[in-house]
Amino acid sequence: MTDLRRSALDDRHRARGATMTAFGGWDMPLDYGSVIAEHRAVRESCGVFDLSHLGTLRVTGAGARSAVQRAFTNDVSVLDEGRAHYTLCLDAGGGIVDDLLVYRLAWGFFVVPNAANAAAVGESLAAAALAAGDCAVADVKGGLACLAVQGPRSAEVLAEAGVTVDSLAYMDCRAQPPGAPPPPGGGVLARSGYTGERGYEVFVPAGDAGPLWDSVVDAGATPAGLGSRDTLRLEMGYPLHGQDISPATSPVEARLGWAVKGSGFVGEDAYRRAKQAGPSRRLWGLRATARGIPRAGCAVLRDGSVVGEVTSGSFSPTLRLGIALGYLDPDVEAGDAVEIDVRGKPLAAEVVRPPFVDASPKD
Repeated sequence: MTDLRRSALDDRHRARGATMTAFGGWDMPLDYGSVIAEHRAVRESCGVFDLSHLGTLRVTGAGARSAVQRAFTNDVSVLDEGRAHYTLCLDAGGGIVDDLLVYRLAWGFFVVPNAANAAAVGESLAAAALAAGDCAVADVKGGLACLAVQGPRSAEVLAEAGVTVDSLAYMDCRAQPPGAPPPPGGGVLARSGYTGERGYEVFVPAGDAGPLWDSVVDAGATPAGLGSRDTLRLEMGYPLHGQDISPATSPVEARLGWAVKGSGFVGEDAYRRAKQAGPSRRLWGLRATARGIPRAGCAVLRDGSVVGEVTSGSFSPTLRLGIALGYLDPDVEAGDAVEIDVRGKPLAAEVVRPPFVDASPKD
């Protein structure tokens, strides 16, 4: 078995008694004792996550914009310096290799894929860079750590920890500290996240991560693990790669066409064909109307006939009921009553359009 990588904050997690878990080749904290308490801290106050497992790629050179445009689906030509956007990496067949964020800085582009897909995204980007010419792609993961400070008090907490975020609007980004060199010599600060709350992601040289973590926690942030990150993103209806989206799914059926605004990207022809044909299934939210918790793999039935399958399901700490995402037949609509087969027992549910909770990262 391949040894798991450890983040620069590993000693902090273990000192707090974190339950550790393998994730994307890394040994990361699942929780520090209570997923629900950590979830509520983010919704109501502030939590801090170690996201050092995320991939981090630096793209520089005159051909950088052309390479990023070729590798990913969103239109990077309209991405201004100091801004970030959500995008997809597709394969030639139009399947979703990964969903990720791209940040544009003065020195080039900072690309942050999911941990398990970092190598595949790097390969796609390297091929695009070769075709573009005068472009260098560097994996800077070894020298960086990432802290995600999320929740209504996140700006206040970071300010107390010595990180100024006053002027950042949603999806703004800048060198951290201002004027710093490209990573890993310097870092990146962005107003972004995966929780649905106001939040910031701070990429810093690995040696600076421990003191920053301590300062953020001392300022009032609750350490939070991957368990609460999953329930937070599910309440927002954010898809998780490997569960809700994968190379076997198209942006058309995953309702991610809004992130496909570019041209000339890998998989474009297949995507256009899928869009013209229309989805054979669609990703929906499912809200339980009785006691029970849906899980991935559970069949979804309407009037006794199977119409789909759950891809992600859990207990919602905010709503205190079961919620899920799943692919359903194209004739299923919002408001339809369905049943979820949970280990042989029917769980009544309603088809809904996420988010399940009243939250916004733009607030």
